[in-house]
Amino acid sequence: MSDPERNKQTVRAFVRLAFVDRQPADAVAKYIGATYINHNPRAVDGPDSFVGFVSRFPHLKFDIKRLVAEGDTVVMHSLMTIADDDRGMAVVDIFRLDEAGKLVEHWDVQQPIPETSANDNTMF
Repeated sequence: MSDPERNKQTVRAFVRLAFVDRQPADAVAKYIGATYINHNPRAVDGPDSFVGFVSRFPHLKFDIKRLVAEGDTVVMHSLMTIADDDRGMAVVDIFRLDEAGKLVEHWDVQQPIPETSANDNTMF
């Protein structure tokens, strides 16, 4: 049986190691399974593609706003920026973890943060 709390801790640690500590290869070695299925049409399957992606954006950051987990699935809602002056994007990443607690599948949706909004609510 999958442990949702453990899975949330794994995703948080993965993001911290890959994007805060800037060690994507170490994050892959520690947290991603041998098989990594990516549903983002701009990304290749496999753990090596993740390292290449992070390496192309040296100022890429994720500010995690919330993590929600159910069974083997973790949903991460975050602010993603690629530069210090970037308004950013609201991003929802969905990860599936295997029984060993490794990330093995990924989906994401992204929405640019606009300059103005039709309401007073934030995207977070």
